[in-house]
Amino acid sequence: MNEVPAVSVQEMQRLLSAELSLRSRVGYTALLLLALAMTIVVASLWLTEPTLVPRTQIAFAVMIAIGLSWVAYAVWVLARRRVLLAGHRVLSARMAVVFSALFVIGFVAIGLSDHEQRAAFTAAGLGVFMLAAAVGLLIRARRQFARLLERRRVLELELGRMS
Repeated sequence: MNEVPAVSVQEMQRLLSAELSLRSRVGYTALLLLALAMTIVVASLWLTEPTLVPRTQIAFAVMIAIGLSWVAYAVWVLARRRVLLAGHRVLSARMAVVFSALFVIGFVAIGLSDHEQRAAFTAAGLGVFMLAAAVGLLIRARRQFARLLERRRVLELELGRMS
């Protein structure tokens, strides 16, 4: 088992009360703005093109749902304003896995429905790389979260002995 470095009660309280760093806030604000902009552009295209084929309408609806999910995630992180101790990373990695899997499944379905769609299989192949990266990020986030939970457990035991 990994050794947990000793941390004073005051240091632990400082860590728990810390706000998101400026760099993190800027990153989540950028995510919020980019996801919102993408969602607005896709929704505008969908609303201004009433004669789209059903497959395209479904794709636009899925892209809007994904964009709104990232907007909600960024708003949630920014509204909390506190260091989230890796829980947010697990959540965003799960979202990335789900959305990448949808991408792959969607393009495989398009490729299978129309055998002349070699580009769909190419896109699905590239999506597999996105999915692999997302799974890797999820594994990493879960490990970091588990390490932090273990550290918290050890600190709680130490604090319990001090009382």
